[in-house]
Amino acid sequence: MMLITYESRWVYPEIQGYFSQTGNLTGQQLATRSRSYVQRAQEKLLVASMPADISHIRHHLELAYGLLDVDIYKQHYACTTPSLALVDELTDLIEQQHIAPLDAAHSLFIVVECLTDIEMSQLDRRGEAINTFATSTRRHSQMLTYSSMVIFVMGLLFWGMHERQLRRTERATNETLAWMKRAMRDPLTGIGNRSALQQDVLARAGEPLGLILVDIDFFKQYNDSLGHPEGDQLLRRLASLLEEQLGEGAKLYRLGGDEFAALISCPDDQALFNACDQLIATLRRSGFKHPAHPGNQHVTLSVGAVRFVAMEVTFAHAYDAADKALYRVKIAGRDGFEVAL
Repeated sequence: MMLITYESRWVYPEIQGYFSQTGNLTGQQLATRSRSYVQRAQEKLLVASMPADISHIRHHLELAYGLLDVDIYKQHYACTTPSLALVDELTDLIEQQHIAPLDAAHSLFIVVECLTDIEMSQLDRRGEAINTFATSTRRHSQMLTYSSMVIFVMGLLFWGMHERQLRRTERATNETLAWMKRAMRDPLTGIGNRSALQQDVLARAGEPLGLILVDIDFFKQYNDSLGHPEGDQLLRRLASLLEEQLGEGAKLYRLGGDEFAALISCPDDQALFNACDQLIATLRRSGFKHPAHPGNQHVTLSVGAVRFVAMEVTFAHAYDAADKALYRVKIAGRDGFEVAL
């Protein structure tokens, strides 16, 4: 009678509570499926040309939106509503051809990060439920040890399930973190990429920053003369030089090819001017050889820079201003810098 009372009073509710947490995969599956559709849209955008064929892209984004538009997500995860708004905005911009496919793909990393956070949180909540159940089971087993052989076997069973779930949670977390790290890094130099630049600007909203765009002069001729392995080595050496010269407070990114970007804290225009001037001077002192340079025997740089207050809207204008300043340096003969006002 005591065993029946124990099972009906404690064991059955515990088992029901356990499986109600670990067996209910809906929350995790919705976030996982939504992230899958966002990534499919990114893949379509990365190979799209202008004007883009948006039929499949819109379809994937609408499916992702529907799976993310869940009340429990809005209540428990602050990133849900902004992500929904971003998906909606990007869908309209893509349909109206008002945004480049590559920029849209990069912007969707914000949504991917939100969905990944939701997946990880769901796994953590399930792990907490398992921990609570395991603790409760051990306590009840101590109270009725004389009649608990069956309960002991059940405890071992659920302990094994608990350990297996913890391993799955840890593995999923590590895989997610590794994927996010790879998605934000340039594989050749190890510094951030274009997506990381955009994320870092958004993370520092309201701060006065300096954006520096750096381009290696006549890099194609360098590759043609010395070969691509030497060209890759030059990119890595230049990345190290830029990091060392700009200091620990700066963030460095490779945007593609021989184009680099840097973000620095910039209280005034003079600080940005000094950073660019020292960068050019340091490279000249380093004396990297460039046998195919039309007007110089050493590697030279063209640099464009601008100071701005970090926000998503201002960043687009800042990037355009720095890029135009860099272009004017190239037109003027390269090997120099210009700070856009």
